[in-house]
Amino acid sequence: MSMLAVEASSWNNDIAVPYPTPFHPSKDSQILLWLRKIRRPKRPYLFTFIGAPRPQLDDSMRGKIINHCRGSRFCKFLDCSQGDNCYNPNNFMKVFQSCVFCLQPPGDSHTRKSIFDAILAGCIPVFFDAGSAYTQYLWHLPMNRTKYSVYIPVRDVKEWNPNIEKILLGFSEHEVLAMREEVIKLIPKIIYADPSSKLEIFEDAFDIAVNGMLEKVERVRELIKNGSDPSIGFADVDPYRYSFSDDQS
Repeated sequence: MSMLAVEASSWNNDIAVPYPTPFHPSKDSQILLWLRKIRRPKRPYLFTFIGAPRPQLDDSMRGKIINHCRGSRFCKFLDCSQGDNCYNPNNFMKVFQSCVFCLQPPGDSHTRKSIFDAILAGCIPVFFDAGSAYTQYLWHLPMNRTKYSVYIPVRDVKEWNPNIEKILLGFSEHEVLAMREEVIKLIPKIIYADPSSKLEIFEDAFDIAVNGMLEKVERVRELIKNGSDPSIGFADVDPYRYSFSDDQS
């Protein structure tokens, strides 16, 4: 059995697919219109964090990120612990569209729906944990992470002194524009189109997931055809699934 989920576990037969965003186009023209819109807006803030603190989690970095954001004139903070700030897509999408970079620390688990809302808004994601995206959405996000995102590894939250502002200010305008263009190219791949319609030009997240699963089935068939046992390693646990070499100290 293979399973599709918005966050994969450490089992090899788990495959992560994007969280749904608020945008479910029924026609290719709606996607093209959105892409043009996202390229136009001026972004007065360098970076943003949209979320709430996690004081109950000892290893949560959110408190430090919120304090860093509140102390920077370059950052826009939207507090999700106050009222319905983050339940209305108009609120968080407006903030994402006004910022160049969007901070995406882990929440209650490795991944966040906010990652895909930010990409939809053309906001460059900033990750602090490889398991938030890089080792998760292998069918939907590029292998070359530096083309569309920024990675700031945090190995010890208690010892970490955030220098996010300094790092993000270090990117040139040319580098920022190139990364944003890569983010915008990802938009059709991470949205789910209206299921009552069919896109003609673009493949959405559902199409990519189905094609990925069909390729997986074909590989199993090929193993059987060659006399191999496809069950070997198929559902094994991978303890290193959420890490890669950049994480190693």
